[in-house]
Amino acid sequence: MQADSNAVTSLLKTARGQIDGILKMVEEDRYCIDISTQLTATEAVLRRANREVLKAHLEGCLKTAAHDGNADDKIDELAAVLERLMK
Repeated sequence: MQADSNAVTSLLKTARGQIDGILKMVEEDRYCIDISTQLTATEAVLRRANREVLKAHLEGCLKTAAHDGNADDKIDELAAVLERLMK
């Protein structure tokens, strides 16, 4: 992985902490809207982590493949990822 592993790790640990908090909220039968708000915040952190990974892929893997003249497979991979993200 070519992304800044410290940044991605930090974001993932934040998301993990948020999920632990959400689980506690569910166990405590907290207000649904409060739980939903925390779920949305966690999704946002995971999206940021994914952006970091995909940006690094573009700047590293895809750029290298293009330089080597074989970017087609990497472009297809990225198109598949974008299709999943846009669903």
